[in-house]
Amino acid sequence: MAVGSAAEVKNRLSVVDVIGETVALKKSGASFKGLCPFHGEKTASFYVTPNRESWKCFGCGLGGDVFSFVMQRDSVTFPEALKTLAAKAGVELDERSSREDARKARLREVLDSAIAWYHSVLTAHVSGAPALDYLHGRGFTHETIVTFQLGWAPAGWDAMSRQLIAKRGVDPNAMAEVGLTQARTSGRGAYDRFRERIIFPIRDANGHAVGLGGRYLIAEGDTRDHGPKYLNSPATPLFDKSRTLYLVDRAKSAIRKSGQAVIVEGYTDALTAHQAGFTNVVASLGTALTPGQVAVLTRYARKVALAYDVDPAGQSAGSFGVTELNNLISEVQQDGGVGLTDVGVVRLPDGKDPDEVIRESPDLWREAVRTPDPILAYLIDYHAGRIDTRLADGRKRLVDAVMPTLRKVSDPVVRDAYLQLLARRSGVEERILLESLHRRPQPSRPGALGGGGASDDHSGARITLDAVRAAAESISPEEVVKSITPVEVELLRLLLLVPEQQARVVEVLKPVDLPSTVARELYSAIVVEFETGQFERSRMLDALDPETRALAIALYAHHGPDPSRLSEARLTYAIDKCLLTLEADRLEERGTWNQAEQADAERRGDAEAIRRLLDEERQINEARRSLDRRIEQTHLLTRPAVAGRA
Repeated sequence: MAVGSAAEVKNRLSVVDVIGETVALKKSGASFKGLCPFHGEKTASFYVTPNRESWKCFGCGLGGDVFSFVMQRDSVTFPEALKTLAAKAGVELDERSSREDARKARLREVLDSAIAWYHSVLTAHVSGAPALDYLHGRGFTHETIVTFQLGWAPAGWDAMSRQLIAKRGVDPNAMAEVGLTQARTSGRGAYDRFRERIIFPIRDANGHAVGLGGRYLIAEGDTRDHGPKYLNSPATPLFDKSRTLYLVDRAKSAIRKSGQAVIVEGYTDALTAHQAGFTNVVASLGTALTPGQVAVLTRYARKVALAYDVDPAGQSAGSFGVTELNNLISEVQQDGGVGLTDVGVVRLPDGKDPDEVIRESPDLWREAVRTPDPILAYLIDYHAGRIDTRLADGRKRLVDAVMPTLRKVSDPVVRDAYLQLLARRSGVEERILLESLHRRPQPSRPGALGGGGASDDHSGARITLDAVRAAAESISPEEVVKSITPVEVELLRLLLLVPEQQARVVEVLKPVDLPSTVARELYSAIVVEFETGQFERSRMLDALDPETRALAIALYAHHGPDPSRLSEARLTYAIDKCLLTLEADRLEERGTWNQAEQADAERRGDAEAIRRLLDEERQINEARRSLDRRIEQTHLLTRPAVAGRA
């Protein structure tokens, strides 16, 4: 098996062959076309272009390379798509990744063994009878309990671990590593983390067990301290709570089909929904919704509805996560372009949680989920209900609380409607709000990469090739650069080495506008780090998968002039040139599609289609002429600056 990276995988696989396994393709000029597998259509608008190693649907707008196709088809992350295609191509990615995969597989086996044991205790042992009665009393059927493999962790400090060691020969260290046990304070031995709790297995989007949730069940008269009502597994090599959702493996198909994901707070809320047939529901494993969890959902749908409990505790800022709601907008837009109005809040009757509403009034639940309040309407209402707008300071606090989110609304009609609503609730005139809207804050970005002098992680002297080699990266940085286009190399390198330039690019360029998946992954990470207000190279690198991290390091170390030493005019020109080149490539792609469609229409004798396509061709040509004028203008504007440099 060959050893390589994404570039090697691309070289060994034909994009036409890979996509042809899913889509029936037929030749159309220099391309192939078929019916898009990602949206319903009767007329083929899905094109695969071998010489670009790319695909594009001109119906739904999706496109990319062979990796993005597998990501979209299988609803997996880039690392997972890379592994799938590497195996198909006979490419071994690297030894370290292989060892890590084997280690995680062993840990999953340990977790699966524990889940099976907890389930058997609940369903077949006398100690599980009270928990089984409780679940039946909550309305859960035997089928639900079996399907979702619910369990019971009995009393006793080491009941589970003793059984797994004795019956299955499980390594005690592996149980600790996967979060099933924790060390005793004395330092001698370990005890079971979950005791006297109903067990809810937590799985990733592929159905692999990654952790456990436990709800305590206290016998009548028991006054002991049992810890928190709900207990999750700790962070482990398998479990990252911030990017995990309960029942996402069961819900993803329904989410994709309905176009909407509904997020509830608790395990039982989600289980009740699935048992009642509302299978597009997931739970956020607690009260603090994270951008990572939303990013997972936006692989499957563009709409997210939050259906948290609305009792007084659930309405508190700390419980409902109003801060998280404010931060969602910029974060979710990095994964699939989800717009502001696609995030809503499900309004339920006072004092009712999702579990109760679904059991008592399923039609009410269905309608509430169908018509959630847009997030901005909710935020305005939320803050207005807690601030005294009769006072000048109160009016300012309300506007300051809402304005950062309102600025993210790209549709001027929608934005104007919310400005009017905010004006009514705050008592501030619309013209004043409009001034505030356009008065963008300019956060300082100490992550600028400058030249000269000693540097730390924030001043960011360039990473050298020696530093790359010292990092012992198993993926060749030189090789991974070959997996993206030259314009992507230039643009990403500029953004990494001169973070001050990120703001102007983020405004106009989305990750999907880049043709290569690895470049999209790195650009998405740059945008997420930019949104924190303080670009930190090490933090961004630590969050990347090995392939994308290797690309970032390679770009930092890439030979060539240090862009941080260029004049402002030269930097502006360099970035504009990259953005214009990407735009030109997209126009070229559209033009190629148009020509192929015209040829097909002529063969069919479809006069109406020919007229429509000729009209579109004129629009494409006008766009090209406009682009040519902007390119020429960019050249003219930079000439004085170039001439002025020695």
